[in-house]
Amino acid sequence: MELTFWVAIAFVAYVYAGYPLLLRAWAHRARRNRPQDDAAGRQTSLPGVSIVIAAHNEGARLAARLDNLRALDYPPARRQIIVVSDGSMDDTAAVVAGHQPYVELVEVPRGGKALALNAGVARATFDLVVFADARQRFASDALRHLVAPFSDPQVGGVSGELLLDCESALFANQRAEANRRRRPAAGNRTVSRDRRLLADRRLAVESTIGDGVGLYWRYEKHLRRLESTVGSTLGATGAIYAIRRALWAPLPADTILDDVLTPMRVVLAGFRVVFDDRAQAFDRAAADADGEARRKIRTLAGNFQIVWLEPRLLAPWRNPVWFQYVSHKIGRLLVPYALLAAFASSLVLAAQSAFYLAAVAGEVAFLVLAGYGALLEHRVRMPALNGVGVPARRPA
Repeated sequence: MELTFWVAIAFVAYVYAGYPLLLRAWAHRARRNRPQDDAAGRQTSLPGVSIVIAAHNEGARLAARLDNLRALDYPPARRQIIVVSDGSMDDTAAVVAGHQPYVELVEVPRGGKALALNAGVARATFDLVVFADARQRFASDALRHLVAPFSDPQVGGVSGELLLDCESALFANQRAEANRRRRPAAGNRTVSRDRRLLADRRLAVESTIGDGVGLYWRYEKHLRRLESTVGSTLGATGAIYAIRRALWAPLPADTILDDVLTPMRVVLAGFRVVFDDRAQAFDRAAADADGEARRKIRTLAGNFQIVWLEPRLLAPWRNPVWFQYVSHKIGRLLVPYALLAAFASSLVLAAQSAFYLAAVAGEVAFLVLAGYGALLEHRVRMPALNGVGVPARRPA
């Protein structure tokens, strides 16, 4: 039992601390040994990009998103914007019509995001495909930075950086800039003022878990930077990433994490996926613990699914980033089981040693504090919800 306890504790420590420290040393050595690459500086012309947005009933916020994309600092002739309406029952089509001919609409029966993305890529005409969501906003120069690394022929995919409002004041500045630049598009806008106000009220309530989410998200992005330096990052930021269209493989209909499966398929094809934090998108943190819990459960389920869809990822002779993948992705999947093993073994050993008794006490105290924190979060959240009259959840 002692061996079980210590192996479990060591495993958890490796996943969250040991691996990042090892990765940091590895990245430092890689930077020192790698010749300076000024590929972005040598870029003489901007490549054409096809921007794909999968939308299901996003009419209330799609107009602002399209305004943002059309205002980007990128030549309009080198930019194709495609909105795939995934069986939308609202005014999504009418909103896109107000932006034509600058935005193309693809309407498909309701089948989920994966099939919508397949349809969007099939319509793409440029060699680079950028994936975006209806919710976030891009910085004005995001597209230029996102495509710059593709001047290296070994780069098959690029992930930008998502900045949450709880991380940086830049988010507020970006929203203010977007509001100043927003202008009525040609044609009749059919998005009702009431629906926009309702969406704004939902976002008005501040996140009750923002500090914790922001800290964890910064930690996660630090790992992505390091993994990108030593080889390839293990996924992309779903709100802003791009791949070479020739490397796209149609997604299964039930795909949960397209922003992990697609980049890992690019890596398996022998190309790098890099992280460029100059290409920035902006979003809000989940409004409450329930929303963040749903996101984490979805992420865990998606990572299990990816192993099922691409078992090659577990083969070190097929996966060029096998060590990073096992340490980061597979390790995270196994951490809950390691914690259960540590708790169970410490319960058995508690009668034999004061140390293990203290370990049990610490574990129980952690669970009690977590439960108490959830209770406080719920109590703080309810008055805010009653104040705005609608559930303040992060938009799906």
